[in-house]
Amino acid sequence: MFDDLPPDLARLLTLRVWHAMWLQRIDTKIAALQKREAEQEHGHKNRPQEPDWIIELGIGNGRPPIEVHVGGCYAAGKRRRPVPRDEARRLLTSGVRACTHCKPDTQLRILD
Repeated sequence: MFDDLPPDLARLLTLRVWHAMWLQRIDTKIAALQKREAEQEHGHKNRPQEPDWIIELGIGNGRPPIEVHVGGCYAAGKRRRPVPRDEARRLLTSGVRACTHCKPDTQLRILD
């Protein structure tokens, strides 16, 4: 048995309070991390489904579409909105540029 503790009651009580304080801090931190992990898991489970097709929008009046992407394309800019398959096909055939990374024209079977 270890007997390296202080011999007097006052110091032993001080150590007990100090350790209780640290246990409280540790328990508080554990609870906060568990809450954050639960919130992240909830967010991952309830994330909206990724759209099949997106268009990247330009800057300016009316924000015209400038490029068509497959949903989830890493090269799509921040100004974008989801579109249905038919609208993506219509935009590509009307001259809107297809992304060179995800190649939506190939996936939509649009030939030049």
